[in-house]
Amino acid sequence: MTDFNNPSRILCDIYKGSKKQEMYLYVPKAEGLDKVPEALLARFGEMTLVTTLVLTETRKLARADVTKVMAEIESRGFYLQMPPTLYPEVDQPPSSINKYG
Repeated sequence: MTDFNNPSRILCDIYKGSKKQEMYLYVPKAEGLDKVPEALLARFGEMTLVTTLVLTETRKLARADVTKVMAEIESRGFYLQMPPTLYPEVDQPPSSINKYG
């Protein structure tokens, strides 16, 4: 799972499934999908390898915190990246939306 020459690096495969757009599964290259629960794999449908990355604490990821990704891979054997939400939660709505309150 971890590069033994540098424990703060993880060689990681990223998969997408045929059932849900923009949902990705990060797994250590050495272990593949072995530690991913069958129920989760079923939600993906047919799996396709998207890319392989070396994760480090300084690497930037588009939609995930790399330190969280690495921690979950180390503890669970995988990281599940869910699709982005269409309407992210907002602490306070803009004043133009809140006309009556």
